Amino acid sequence: MNKDMLNLGSNRSIIRELFEFSKQRKAEIGEDNVYDFSLGNPSVKPNPKLNEALIEIINKGDDTYSHGYTSAPGDNNTRQKIVDNLNKRFNTSYTIGNIYMTCGAAASLCIALRALVESKKDEILAMAPYFTEYKVFAEGAGATFKVVKPNMESFGINFDELAKEINENTKAIIVNSPNNPSGVVYSKESLIKLADFLIKKEKEYNHPIYIICDEPYREIVFDNVEVAHIPNLYNDTVVCYSYSKSLSLPGERIGYVLVPDKAADSKNLFLACLGAGRAYGYVCAPSLMQHAIELCADLTSDMNEYKKNRDLIYNGLTEIGYKCVKPEGAFYLFMKALEDDAYEFMEKAKKYNIIVVPSDNFGVKGYVRLAYCVSSKTIINSMKAFKQLFEEYNK
Repeated sequence: MNKDMLNLGSNRSIIRELFEFSKQRKAEIGEDNVYDFSLGNPSVKPNPKLNEALIEIINKGDDTYSHGYTSAPGDNNTRQKIVDNLNKRFNTSYTIGNIYMTCGAAASLCIALRALVESKKDEILAMAPYFTEYKVFAEGAGATFKVVKPNMESFGINFDELAKEINENTKAIIVNSPNNPSGVVYSKESLIKLADFLIKKEKEYNHPIYIICDEPYREIVFDNVEVAHIPNLYNDTVVCYSYSKSLSLPGERIGYVLVPDKAADSKNLFLACLGAGRAYGYVCAPSLMQHAIELCADLTSDMNEYKKNRDLIYNGLTEIGYKCVKPEGAFYLFMKALEDDAYEFMEKAKKYNIIVVPSDNFGVKGYVRLAYCVSSKTIINSMKAFKQLFEEYNK
C-alpha cells in the first residue's frame, strides 16, 4: 500500500489529537471545566434563512432537483448568484464560466494545486504562519512545499524571506488572509507590493507565478479592516472559497474555485481544475447545498459574536501579561508561549485544562493558537486558569 497515505492516516493532525483529548477530559471532569481552544469549528449559528432555504428546497418535492447530480462545474443558477454577488462587491465582471463548485475550501485548494502542478520540481510557497494542511495538499498534488519565514513583529508578509525562497521552479504562492492561525489581515498596500514583486519575477523566469487565495474567513473581519480582492491587484490569481465560516456550515462542505479570465491561460486552467476534480473523484459538489447557496449567496451569519469573543480573549490575556497578536479577522488568536518550546507549554496548559495548539505545526516557533469560536462563557471562565498558568511560569 502507499506508505505516504498510511502515514497520513495513522497520524492525525495535532489539532484533531487535541480535540479528541478535550472530549475525553470533558467526559471525565465536565464540559464547563475544560477550556478547549483547539478546533476552528464555528460557534455562531447559521443564518436563519439558510435553514429556511433548505426546507423550501425539500418542500418542492422534486428529489432529482434536491438530491440528484448537477453538472460537474456546478448548478448554473447557483454559480450565477455567486458571480452576481462578487461582481457587485468587488466591481468585477465574472461569469459562471469562472466558477467551479467544490466540496469546501480544502477540495478547492487540492483541485487548484493538482491543476497547476506538473512535477515534483514545481514548488508551492506558503507564508508562515500557515494552515497546517497546506503541506499535505501541496505534496499530495505532487509538488515540493516550501515555507516563507514570517515577519515576527507583525506576522505580515516578509518580503526579504520571500525573495530568498522564490525561484524559477515556483509555481504558486498560497495567500491566506484573514489568516489562520494568526488572525492577521494582509494590508492592501502589502498585497500591491506582493503583486509588483511577482510581476517582476514572472518576467525574470518567463512563466506565470499564481497566487492561490485561500479565503474562507473573508467575511470575518473587525474594526472596518479591508480585505482586498486579490484578483483586482494581480491577474494570475485563483480564489479558493468556502461557506463553512461565513454561513457557519463547515460540515456541509460547500465552496468554489474561481479562475478569473485575466489569469494566465485561464481557459485551460479552468479545464485543468475540472480534470483535477475528475481525477479526485469529485462528481459534483453536494446538490442540496448548491441550491441553498443559490438562495443565500448574499448572506452571512451574525459575526458580532466573534468580535465580542476577540475582545474578551485578547483583553483578558494581555491584562494577565501574555503577549498576543491582536486579530483583525478570522477567529484565531496567536499567543506567545511562556517558554521557547510551544509543545512543552501546551502540555503545561493541559494541567489547567486549557487546550491550545502549538505553533510549530503552523511554521512558527514559540507561539500557540487559540480558536476563540467558543462560548463567551468559556473564555471568561478560562481566565482564572490562564492566570494560574502564567503564575506558574513567573514564581
